[in-house]
Amino acid sequence: MPLAGTLDLTDRVRTAPQMPNTDAEPWEIEGVELLHVSYEIDDRHMTSVLPPALHPTIPPTVYFSVARYPDSPVGAFMLAQVRAGCRAATLPRGFLLRAYTDSPRAAEALAANWGYNCDIADVRLNRRYERIEGIVRVDGREVLNVALLNPEPISGGDIQYVANMNLARLPDDNGRGALIQVDPEYRFHRADRGRPQIVAFDREAWHARDVDPVDPIVASCVVCDTGFPRIRYVLDPTVPAMAGTRKVGG
Repeated sequence: MPLAGTLDLTDRVRTAPQMPNTDAEPWEIEGVELLHVSYEIDDRHMTSVLPPALHPTIPPTVYFSVARYPDSPVGAFMLAQVRAGCRAATLPRGFLLRAYTDSPRAAEALAANWGYNCDIADVRLNRRYERIEGIVRVDGREVLNVALLNPEPISGGDIQYVANMNLARLPDDNGRGALIQVDPEYRFHRADRGRPQIVAFDREAWHARDVDPVDPIVASCVVCDTGFPRIRYVLDPTVPAMAGTRKVGG
């Protein structure tokens, strides 16, 4: 039998974003710069970071990302995320543990429209010759510092980013919460790959107490056209995805 998540959702659902519906209009944003860093994590806690609907990846993984959105319906903003690698049935996904943005308007819109658990922070994305780094500071304290070292150009065809699973509350979820699938498309204009590095990772600040990165996998940084799509699928977080997936509008 495949392993399934064992995360107790009681407190997470209570503090999850409240979405009025799943009818948000998509945002399509050009020229997004995105740093993505992947690590294997200690497998002793690989089920405790995921809800029962999701299965851990083998080996278990964590994804860090820091992105600059130069324009949107709420203006320019930065967005940093930490996600636990997982599968919904057989499909690769990333369960959002927490996100930070530098824009209160973006935080409100991302929570209400796509279920992002998003707080305010100083989020930076710095590109240098020998490294590209993403840094998040909360009240002056560095809670994340990840980097791509020695970037080398690659084809955008070599890049594949997985969709989000965001825990939120919906009017019809019967108090169980809902996993909102956010699966943007990407059109790549530039891509670099290199060795990943974690300089700082405050696990408590990311709802990631049991996430212990142990081995680097890969880091990439892209310039692309992407955004936030129309929601297509919603999952019951308490039952396996094969049984608890609902198509929106269908």
